[in-house]
Amino acid sequence: MSKFREVTELLLLVALIFACHASKKVTDPLLPAFDIEGHRGCRGLMPENTIPAMMKALELGVTTLEMDAVITKDKQVILSHEPFFNHEITTGPDGKFITEQDERNLNIYKMTYAQTQTYDVGLKPHPRFPNQRRLKATKPLLREVIENVEAYHKLNDGREVFYNIETKTQPATDNKYHPAPEEFVRTLMNVIHSEKIGARVIIQSFDYRTLQVVHKRFPNMKTAALVEEDDKRTLDEHLKALGFTPTIYSPAYSLVTPELVAQCHAQGIRVIPWTVNDKESIDKMKAVGVDGIITDYPDLLK
Repeated sequence: MSKFREVTELLLLVALIFACHASKKVTDPLLPAFDIEGHRGCRGLMPENTIPAMMKALELGVTTLEMDAVITKDKQVILSHEPFFNHEITTGPDGKFITEQDERNLNIYKMTYAQTQTYDVGLKPHPRFPNQRRLKATKPLLREVIENVEAYHKLNDGREVFYNIETKTQPATDNKYHPAPEEFVRTLMNVIHSEKIGARVIIQSFDYRTLQVVHKRFPNMKTAALVEEDDKRTLDEHLKALGFTPTIYSPAYSLVTPELVAQCHAQGIRVIPWTVNDKESIDKMKAVGVDGIITDYPDLLK
């Protein structure tokens, strides 16, 4: 009888372990059930990729802060959608707006962090986001963003948010506008580890090379495969190019169909499209079963 009980208990334990493992494959319990991601903080309301944008997104109740990372000459990780100063948002040290002809000469990888702080990215009216509040702002250190976000929640609701960080790299500009993938990932992960937020970070990219480095060097990190609107490859083709199964498949929302969502879920992959900026499209995405929304207007999901 004792032997029978031991065998029974062992079988139950094995079954429990298997069930937990299988459940984790389908849905990571650490991730929000439905993820509201503030794109570049909340670009529709505040200057993108700035601390004020992140703070406003927190006030609006986002579960994840989406942001972009680049590297300076002195190996600092700062927030920026481009590895240069975009003319749409930048005022130069002389108080004049940067022109499109000049922007690519303002290469952040060739500047020290201190030099980047002489450019303003919050005062120039944004041509595509007229409701964006104008204020003085600079491109912040990733470390500084994390410290402000963590302090905010300790002082307020104690809630922990996720960070969805995009690596701004591409093969054509390696070692010109940014480090090659290995160095980029190492520099980024040094900040993430020093701030002790790794369990709440997703690394996303259109450049699958950086995701491959993350998966190889830091296999416990969550990853998101970004897909451009004009990319006609199938899910299987993307997964083959990537070489592993990411945590999240993140296509332009126009590419999302019920069939794509079902295919992803069958493989334990979450679907979080970008950038969904009107109520009708948000409702449509929810109806097809996506696992979250990346939006410039997180107030639309309140």
